Amino acid sequence: MKDLRSALTQAREQHLYRRRRVLDSPQQPHLVVEGRSLLSFCSNDYLGLASDPRVAQALCKGVAHWGSGSGSAHLVSGHSRAHHALEEALADFTGRERALLFSSGYLANLAVITSLCGRRDTVVQDKLNHASLIDGARLSGAELKRYAHNDMAAARKRLTTARGECLLAVDGVFSMDGDLAELPALAALCREHDAWLMVDDAHGLGVLGKAGGGSLGHFGLNPDQVPVLMGTLGKAFGTAGAFVAGSADLIETLIQKARSYIFTTALPAALAEATLASLGILREEAWRRRHLEVLVARFRQGAQQLGFELPPSGTPIQPLIAGRSETAMAWSQALESQGILVTAIRPPTVPEGSARLRITFSAAHQEQDVDRLLAALEDLAP
Repeated sequence: MKDLRSALTQAREQHLYRRRRVLDSPQQPHLVVEGRSLLSFCSNDYLGLASDPRVAQALCKGVAHWGSGSGSAHLVSGHSRAHHALEEALADFTGRERALLFSSGYLANLAVITSLCGRRDTVVQDKLNHASLIDGARLSGAELKRYAHNDMAAARKRLTTARGECLLAVDGVFSMDGDLAELPALAALCREHDAWLMVDDAHGLGVLGKAGGGSLGHFGLNPDQVPVLMGTLGKAFGTAGAFVAGSADLIETLIQKARSYIFTTALPAALAEATLASLGILREEAWRRRHLEVLVARFRQGAQQLGFELPPSGTPIQPLIAGRSETAMAWSQALESQGILVTAIRPPTVPEGSARLRITFSAAHQEQDVDRLLAALEDLAP
């Protein structure tokens, strides 16, 4: 049998070992972690809805009516009126004909790519795409062609040499760098080469755009330019799960063909009720997005004054590149000693030599929280 212990030991020695933390409080900026109070800057709860009492109340009301579990897959007996209402609301929110719920973003990405592409086809992807997009391409059996990050000339070359049905899949907001894909250019390239364009907007929806329409809203792109949109519900929406939005034919194809939809138990209906509540808040309370912009600008100005070189990100994802995994771990531990939680991101999550602190902001943070973080970062400044 394979020696698992030696591989774990090696991960520890290379500063690549990961461990879970046990929270004793709801998801919010001020956490209680294993009995200790910490100011957190590492959650994806961008709008501060994960512990919003209105969302929690909707969840409780949903449990009282629907119970705690869905009981089966959507195509058996697990698709409730609450699920259906949420799909209709998400379709309206994204300006598309239909939307389809999934139990996770990972499953949603697998569903799209394996349903639209097969062994004689091509999937083109940015090298910094999320792992689920890469795994979806591999599982589909299609030829996977990757291009250098945001390199439009390289993307064009990959599309030019594609065979069969072609799908270009890309993150709208790159989860580890916080920058945006060149979506207008990619949309033009895909139209030129008759390829599908799929955007995983897990980190953009609810955050970017005047009405929270994500990276597509930010660039003013329509469903014809981006026919496949995937969004997750566990980030800005503050709940859990994911969805794919697109044409009626696309959604019906996924219902009929996607194994990660057909063979997965549906999310609890109560969670759909909670997400309907959070979607309403997301659409109505634009101040959350404006407050995020203020926090990000305050942080970037302060970090640059301290001498940090920041990647070009205007999103709540603000990475501080350490380079070596050992350095990133030391930075994280130094901040924790001052009561601030920022986890170190290391390979293989990011490329070798680009270990970092992935600092993220929430609308639930206050400006004084940012100032406290900047004060703690002074000791790490170059």
